[in-house]
Amino acid sequence: MRLTVTPCNTWPTEIKLHQASNVLEVSFDDGSVFQLPGEYLRVYTPSAEAVGHGPGQETLQIGKEAVSIQHIKPVGNYAIAPVFSDGHDSGIYTFDMLYKLGSEYPILWDNYLNKLKAAGIQRKEPLAN
Repeated sequence: MRLTVTPCNTWPTEIKLHQASNVLEVSFDDGSVFQLPGEYLRVYTPSAEAVGHGPGQETLQIGKEAVSIQHIKPVGNYAIAPVFSDGHDSGIYTFDMLYKLGSEYPILWDNYLNKLKAAGIQRKEPLAN
């Protein structure tokens, strides 16, 4: 799903992958700490495979409930590229995008769930770890 991201002038101080809970924890220099679930990051991938090359070309990401983050690759000095258990590894998440995903989590997650509902797709609960 396509996001509009503006510079937020914050910098991550720590990025921790909690594999047991499938959560990426990102702490920023303004004191914010965000817990970003693997499924959430996967459905909001900025990869061209999912968002296309222009407005209106987005592909709704479905069936990602059980997808986990396998590891994180640094990308320069501005982003990370999570490697997911479904093989997806082409999404580059800038630090500004991670901040937006964290600070707007309730709104963005509800937006995703509403898009699933509008498409007639029932989200399955992930399997317990």
